[in-house]
Amino acid sequence: MTNPEENVDEPVTVTDNRRIDPETGEPRTAADAGHTDAGQDGGAADDAAAQPAGDEAVADETNGDQASNADAQVAELTEALQRERAQFNNFRRRSAEEQLQAVDRGKEILVKKLLPILDDLDRARAHGDLETGPLRAFADKLGDVLAGEKLAKFAEPGEAFDPELHEAVQNDGSGDTPVIGNVYQVGYRLGDKVIRHAVVTVTDPAPAPEQ
Repeated sequence: MTNPEENVDEPVTVTDNRRIDPETGEPRTAADAGHTDAGQDGGAADDAAAQPAGDEAVADETNGDQASNADAQVAELTEALQRERAQFNNFRRRSAEEQLQAVDRGKEILVKKLLPILDDLDRARAHGDLETGPLRAFADKLGDVLAGEKLAKFAEPGEAFDPELHEAVQNDGSGDTPVIGNVYQVGYRLGDKVIRHAVVTVTDPAPAPEQ
C-alpha cells in the first residue's frame, strides 16, 4: 500500500493545452502554449547550467594533481638515470685503469724474465764479444725494443749511493757522501718503477785533485 506522505514533496507540473486564450479569446500558438512550461522549468535550467562550472573546477584540480605527480615522477626518473650514468662512467673508468694495470703487470713480468739475457749480453760486451757479428745486431735490436718500452739501466761507479736504488754488499766508506765503488749487478727501471735494485759496493768519493 502506498504511503500518502511519500508524494508530498514531488513537484506538480500543470500544462495549459487550451487552444483559445481564456483572457483574450484569441487562438493560441504552440509557442504560447509552451510559455507556461518554460517559466516553470527556468529554475531547473539555471541549476543545470551552474552544474558544469563546478565539474570543471573539480576537473582542473584533478588535472593539476596529475601534472604534479607526473613532474615528480619525471624528476625521480631523471635522478635515477643520472645515478646510473655516474655508476656506469665510474665502472668504465675503473675497467680502463684495471686493463692498463694488467698490461703493465704483464710487461713487467716479461721484462724481468729478459733481465738475465741482458746480463749475459753485458758480460759479452765487456769481453769484446759484441764488437761485430750477428750477436751484436741481436743485442742492439733487443736493446732498442726494450728502450721503447721505457726500460733503462742505472748504477755506474762514482755515482752517489742511494739506498732506495742500490743494495750495498760492501761498505768501504767512512764519509757522509758515499758513492758507488763497484757494480756487481746493474739495476733496471721500467718507466718510473724500479724492477731490480743494483748490487754495488760503497766507498768514499775520490779526493779532488790538488791544484
